[in-house]
Amino acid sequence: MPPLKLLAFDDEDLIVLSAHVQDAVGRVADIAYLPAERRFVMIINRFDWTSALPPGKRAPKTFLRRQTALRFDKVSRAMARNLTPGEGDKVVSLLALQFEPSRYPSGVIDLIFAGDCAVRLEVECVEAELRDLDAAWTTAKMPVHPEEPETAVEQKKH
Repeated sequence: MPPLKLLAFDDEDLIVLSAHVQDAVGRVADIAYLPAERRFVMIINRFDWTSALPPGKRAPKTFLRRQTALRFDKVSRAMARNLTPGEGDKVVSLLALQFEPSRYPSGVIDLIFAGDCAVRLEVECVEAELRDLDAAWTTAKMPVHPEEPETAVEQKKH
């Protein structure tokens, strides 16, 4: 599959980005808020769900991860919970992106991580980009969420 480059300009677009970054992993050191540029960026290794769950086909025996940049613009403030810059080598797992409007089109974008970690971005509007940076590499494991019923996991595999 060719590298992804996706843009998001509203909450529906953000849902698509969220699906692509679910179970991405990255280091705290690769997360940055750049207030002078009104930008939030992170480098993650995303699980390639598109190749893992091909429509109408069985899941492959090996899966792909891709190094990916995730960028949010028009950010006026960034706040973190249970993430501190001093934990540079700490690995975090991104679970979802969520948008909550305040005075549309402004609002907050929450980046939800495993382990009760989160980043909240106050934004003027949704303006985000997901861009694969490098070639894919294989991994033998597909992420599984223990809270999912077994039937849901089985459906994902087939």
